Amino acid sequence: MAFEQPLPKSLSPSRLADFQACPRRYQYASVERIAQPASYATAKGRFVHYIFEHLFKLEAANRTIAAARSFVGAARENILTPQVREEIALDEEVESRMLAETDAIIERYFTMEDPRAITSEGVELRVGVTIDDTPLFGILDRLDRDDEGNLVIVDYKTGALPNRNYDAHTFANAELYAVLCEEKLHERPTKIRLLYVSQGETIEKNVSDVVIKARASAATSAWKKIRHFYDDGIFPATPSKNACRFCSFYERCREAGVPVAPR
Repeated sequence: MAFEQPLPKSLSPSRLADFQACPRRYQYASVERIAQPASYATAKGRFVHYIFEHLFKLEAANRTIAAARSFVGAARENILTPQVREEIALDEEVESRMLAETDAIIERYFTMEDPRAITSEGVELRVGVTIDDTPLFGILDRLDRDDEGNLVIVDYKTGALPNRNYDAHTFANAELYAVLCEEKLHERPTKIRLLYVSQGETIEKNVSDVVIKARASAATSAWKKIRHFYDDGIFPATPSKNACRFCSFYERCREAGVPVAPR
């Protein structure tokens, strides 16, 4: 078959992760652009990110806990749209739960770092580059400058703490952000810092030359396969327990005869 939709103009870290998990997921999400309904977790994540994004757009001295809380109303208006409310069944009880959890996250965040003392080089920083004919694009939560003058990629996480035995997966997206930064800014970030704001925990990893080369190579290799599958008119499904477990397209694949992994 030939796709009616054009191939996406670029490859982002999250879409690369989709492709690596299952090419068919990439087809549905990025080529056919089938809408994926929000979940409580994704809606809360966007809600919290909105608050921190606007907090860091303030002058450093004004980044207080009161200022953070002042953005909750705007987050409700901009993130909890009627469509999102319907998709996650956001009744009064569920909304009260989200607001309480968000307030707890704000309090916990201010025990993790003092935003007034942070030098930020960019918030929700949009970076696009082309490496070996592979168009890459990403949006960084924050790009900081530490006390030694080095760049640090900062990413907010609203989920549970990861299993540290799987750091290669945990840091994969942020490591591709490091590739983007080096190519665009001609300066390599030296560290990645993941802020698990729901847990009050921070995990960090240094950026190495080996990782930079590996992430860039993985992205260019994936883009070549994406173009090949697009030209062929089909992206193969690679069902597995991990890939199928939380996939929005599970029923679509099952109905199409794909041997999806049981949930």
